[in-house]
Amino acid sequence: MTELVTIDKSGGIADVRLNRPDKYNALNPDMFRAIIEAGESLAEARDVRVVVLSGNGRGFCAGLDMASFQGMAGGGGRGAVDTLLSRDERPENHAQRPAYVWKKLPVPVIAAIHGVAYGGGCQIALSADIRIAAPDAKLSIMEIKWGLIPDMSITQTLRDLVPLDVAKELTFTGRVLSGEEARELGLVTRVADDPLAAAMALAEEIAAKSPDAVRAGKRLFEDSWHADARSGLEMEAGMQSKLIGSRNQIEAVKANFEKRTPEFED
Repeated sequence: MTELVTIDKSGGIADVRLNRPDKYNALNPDMFRAIIEAGESLAEARDVRVVVLSGNGRGFCAGLDMASFQGMAGGGGRGAVDTLLSRDERPENHAQRPAYVWKKLPVPVIAAIHGVAYGGGCQIALSADIRIAAPDAKLSIMEIKWGLIPDMSITQTLRDLVPLDVAKELTFTGRVLSGEEARELGLVTRVADDPLAAAMALAEEIAAKSPDAVRAGKRLFEDSWHADARSGLEMEAGMQSKLIGSRNQIEAVKANFEKRTPEFED
């Protein structure tokens, strides 16, 4: 059986691809599990400095697989639905985890979006730290079409990207946005004719920086963005004190003064 998610590592970059191209990488129970396993396998990978997340074939991810949805509508898929909604000691349930796992990774995640990113596929993309989309990509928070709300950790992602009224409009209507429109609203970081190439180029730039500082930078913003002033300022000071004088921080300074490429340790 073909891997539903592939991971190729090179130069500190994990190239992660949703790999169900005949179905536009649509989400069924096997795809849910494969995405979760892929994300969790990278959580402790010390040789990974940045992740690029994309989809093989003609689109990023078309959202929920229609066959799965029809089974749920007919009542026959209730057991599978209950499994997805189940949870363990972590705050997210299994339906939320394919998106939330990328937000919680300790390294930056860049999503390269082409074709469609609908429903759950859009929510997976929103969980990345940075999103690069093709100008003609199509994005939609589409769950309203099926009488549902978006429930793949969107409460933890969309709030940081757009104002509340925009989030409500997109959720109430399921409006399909082009890559350009999504950039104007703030759903994507920027557009590029070849989003995967642009994402890989950015990943190479990030991977060349101190992995300690990059990881600390992600954690700083994830932990402080909704914190009070004292907590945020204390996080800044605490993280900085650990970085100053560390092996990779000294190497960054030396490389700059010596005008050479730094050699960082993972």
